[in-house]
Amino acid sequence: AGTAGTAPPPGTAAQSPTPTPGGSAPPAKGAVTVSGEAARGLESPWGLAPLPDGDLLVASRDRGTISRVETRTGKVTPIGEVPGVAPGGEGGLLGLALSPSYASDKLVYAYFTTASDNRIARMLYDERRAPGQQLGAPDTVVRGIPKGLVHNGGRIAFGPDKMLYAGTGETGDRGLAQDRKSLGGKILRMTPDGKPAPGNPDPGSLVYSYGHRNVQGLAWDRDKRLWAAEFGQNTWDELNLIEPGADYGWPEAEGRAGRPGSKDPVAQWRTEDASPSGIAWAEGSVWMAGLRGERLWRIPLAGDRPVAEPEAFLTGTYGRLRTVVALGGDKLLLVTSETDGRGTPQDGDDRILTLTVR
Repeated sequence: AGTAGTAPPPGTAAQSPTPTPGGSAPPAKGAVTVSGEAARGLESPWGLAPLPDGDLLVASRDRGTISRVETRTGKVTPIGEVPGVAPGGEGGLLGLALSPSYASDKLVYAYFTTASDNRIARMLYDERRAPGQQLGAPDTVVRGIPKGLVHNGGRIAFGPDKMLYAGTGETGDRGLAQDRKSLGGKILRMTPDGKPAPGNPDPGSLVYSYGHRNVQGLAWDRDKRLWAAEFGQNTWDELNLIEPGADYGWPEAEGRAGRPGSKDPVAQWRTEDASPSGIAWAEGSVWMAGLRGERLWRIPLAGDRPVAEPEAFLTGTYGRLRTVVALGGDKLLLVTSETDGRGTPQDGDDRILTLTVR
């Protein structure tokens, strides 16, 4: 838990931020330019997956639908509904990811809440069929991830190793985070078929790391290190560097606690300044979307260490921010989340913004 006394700056990096030898450090100060809007008028957008041709797939959490965004025109066309999605609270249709072999297999992966659990399924996306009918029947690869009104996790991403990673939540049942047999409060790592990935800490388990409260951000840096953002309770939100088999401390620790046997975060924030969902890596920094904080955080890194304190951009400009996706180079996509029941939607919400960053 957090310590009493004077509050540090809103975002604080681990002590003595010094670059690792040989690492080229990004500048301490960055910049963000909003270069355009890829889409507007979206309802409860959550997961986002760029297609090879530059268009986008976006998931609606509450409608349970996936739509295609034509980035040249901003036109949004539903491609299909994911059967079995049971929206409620923070649950519904959440993360999206394309198969590493998408060019040949056309498979789209989705993480979603059903009446009984959270699960991951893959569906064939057939562009030759009529709009709204382009998703094939879901093939469930993982079921039995605990569900709740809150803390459903939901981010999925294929790593540099072509394995599928998923961030899950402990559904408000804190004990699940430390229960190695539960899939709640974990980062999971699996083959594209949903089997425990080779090299996992426990060969028979999907669990890659544990002691998490609610992981919704996953990203890899240029050196293939995995970073994860997670919601704190009342005191500290976290950015963690993920090591296989490691315990990230929840519920015994929130933020930097120096607790033997568990990992401290690389950076932490007061919950009112962040409440992080998606993250992406670009231009030497992790970029983290804040929901309650309504801002985009930049955490400049050299190797596995911050080189400066986190820096906030777009504070309050677009409201709640849900998802960040790297497009390569200095380009990012940023999804707003004003229509999720906790925002104050303005005309045009929700949006997918295109950013240029450094």
